[in-house]
Amino acid sequence: MTGLTLYPAIDLKDGQCVRLRRGEMAEATVYSHDPGAQARAWRDAGCRWLHVVDLNGAFAGRAVNREAVALILAAVDIPVQLGGGIRDMAGIEAWLEAGVRRVILGSAALKNPELVRLACRAHPGRIAVGIDARDGFVAVEGWAETSEVRALELALRFEDAGAAAIIYTDISRDGMLSGLNLEQTMDLAFQLTTPVIASGGVGSLLDLQALRDVACTPNGRWALDGVIVGRALYDGRVKPTEALALLAS
Repeated sequence: MTGLTLYPAIDLKDGQCVRLRRGEMAEATVYSHDPGAQARAWRDAGCRWLHVVDLNGAFAGRAVNREAVALILAAVDIPVQLGGGIRDMAGIEAWLEAGVRRVILGSAALKNPELVRLACRAHPGRIAVGIDARDGFVAVEGWAETSEVRALELALRFEDAGAAAIIYTDISRDGMLSGLNLEQTMDLAFQLTTPVIASGGVGSLLDLQALRDVACTPNGRWALDGVIVGRALYDGRVKPTEALALLAS
């Protein structure tokens, strides 16, 4: 693998592209009323993946922003990974058939691990495990509940499942532009063979440089697959062309 993949985040709330602070739905900033146009903007900037989350769905436990996701899938031909409210095999298969490249299972990873294993076997390379942590402990149901299970413990449970990636988010930093939790992220990455995608807190190119500096091992192997960036891209603090160039080098 050469470099790290940039995953621009498109978080959907009531059909609009928003960003939250620390996962609080009441603190949503609307950045676009047209999800399809936003997807095209990231593609036209050179991004090769999109990270999409149905925020309403994460709380409801079922797909809510179907139309918005459909607009994104129709607008671009680059791969999309989707999470939020996907809790059963029927939902997984429906999204894969609709054109989603990779389905993210978050709450299900903690509450229904056998579903994750079954999905990974049935759809190799197309299932990611989303692990969202608050103070190191896994949070589920749209981050409304914090468990007593540590993030690393949950990730290790799926080492032999065949997941395409582990997406690790530090909730306390998400949307805060305060920098990634490099210590916990890399602690996870270095102990897993499953690829890890970092998320939560990128606020500048310096944050991406810091991640890049620790993500490459002495033998030249990348310990991470990529990084999800949201608010910093929308606010213009990070220009996608500059981020792509930095992460690819």
